Amino acid sequence: MDYASTFQSVIADARYQRNLDWGEARSGHPEGTVRAHIAEIEPNLEILKPKLSETDWWKLKLLVHTHDSFKADSKPGVPITDTASHASLAKSFLADFCDDADLLAMVQFHDEPFALWRQVESKSTYNQQRMAALLSNIKDWNLFLAFNIIDGCTEGKSREPLVWLFKELEGKVNSNFTAADIIT
Repeated sequence: MDYASTFQSVIADARYQRNLDWGEARSGHPEGTVRAHIAEIEPNLEILKPKLSETDWWKLKLLVHTHDSFKADSKPGVPITDTASHASLAKSFLADFCDDADLLAMVQFHDEPFALWRQVESKSTYNQQRMAALLSNIKDWNLFLAFNIIDGCTEGKSREPLVWLFKELEGKVNSNFTAADIIT
């Protein structure tokens, strides 16, 4: 699959373009709009570039540009697997251009680690079935963890959820990325 051409098709699509200016400053996203969020995390992709193959760099570029691009069309507060969630809408959109099942799963489950961490913060435990589903749905943990670093290392986000994720996955997944790669 030619991920560079796929990227060009995605960013030229009117559905993608119409959602870029959605959003306002809020918790976790003080930058406000989807466009501003993309601009904030693209430098993180560049920081990780030396550790990535060209193909993985293009895959991550697709994730950067699609993961939150359908929040404007989503139903707030629904589970990520709901067809009206921003993750499901982004996955559906990306599926129009890409048949990479793992990449589509990453778009669908990109917020799942944070959701599990929030459970730990509020209840001192998390839903084991959700973690098991995440572990079975994601195949390329190197790519998924790289994306979590890229998306999770912004001015408005604590690094604590990432540190927890890496600790929780220790010995469970194979990845070249570790907590030491978290961008400060």
